[in-house]
Amino acid sequence: MIQIGIIGAGRIGKVHCESIMRYVKGATVAAMADPFINEQTEEWIRQIGVPRIERDYRKLLDDSSIDAVLICSSTDTHAQISLEAIAAGKHVFCEKPIDHSVEKILQVRDALVGKRLCYQVGFNRRFDHNFAAVRTAIADGKIGDLNVLRICSRDPQAPPVSYIRVSGGIFLDMTIHDFDMVRYLSGDEIESVFAAGGVLVDPAIGDAGDVDTAVVTLRLRSGALAVIDNCRRSVYGYDQRAEAFGALGQVAISNDTSSNAVLSDAHGVTAEKPLLFFLERYMQAYVAEISDFVRCIERGEPAPVGIEDGLQAVRIGLAAKRSLETGRPVALSEIEGE
Repeated sequence: MIQIGIIGAGRIGKVHCESIMRYVKGATVAAMADPFINEQTEEWIRQIGVPRIERDYRKLLDDSSIDAVLICSSTDTHAQISLEAIAAGKHVFCEKPIDHSVEKILQVRDALVGKRLCYQVGFNRRFDHNFAAVRTAIADGKIGDLNVLRICSRDPQAPPVSYIRVSGGIFLDMTIHDFDMVRYLSGDEIESVFAAGGVLVDPAIGDAGDVDTAVVTLRLRSGALAVIDNCRRSVYGYDQRAEAFGALGQVAISNDTSSNAVLSDAHGVTAEKPLLFFLERYMQAYVAEISDFVRCIERGEPAPVGIEDGLQAVRIGLAAKRSLETGRPVALSEIEGE
């Protein structure tokens, strides 16, 4: 049984804790650590069956009985805790992004050299059944050579402005999932990025130095094009769709809904709204990604989503930020060469 310690008892830490304790085979949560833990969270942790709670995450790293850690703390701590966990010989699952700095991610990559450790980055959408079906169709040649990949990703509501200020911006917080999806679905690398954005949801987001609505066009090495549209507000729910168009046809996925019932009457045709947010939409994917993490530890295999995937997504996000600031396309080689 793989003994896991979770660092960070916020929303995503609780999601992973619940998925492991209820659904993931071959692993259990031995401890959770968070310096800001409150009584309500402590009670939740104890009720779900986790036997140990700490405020200092280093106590988990010093514990030889803990095989792996999940880093679910604030983004600015991910790289440093990764380095400490690797030095302690722990397998690591790190929520995205590893850091906003390429230099710090490279430090983590260097620390992994020569270590037989599984280091996985939390791009949960790779484990979603819908996106996996698109990838399979493309990889199997069902649509021929890829021409255009379109991804729509819209949140039901914007996060607090206090979060916006420290998130790294929409491209490193929200669109980073879509950048990873372009690489995952296409099986290709991105050569250049052109981004346009605006403040159309909340002026306070603009005051915090970010945009809340964006469209990004990407050119792939194959010559294919990808288009991502993002918005921090979608009044009808969590809008997650994709379409791949190729020489032989297309494959498209729609939103998950609570049912596929469609009501047709004298007033019109009405269907269910998309699921409310990522917890509902991707719970199965969270279980699948941790199950794969546990499997890679048991078998001594590389992580299915590794340090290079985390690095490339951040490089693309930084290229998008530069494109938005300069109003020009930005080649990935600019970011890679710095």
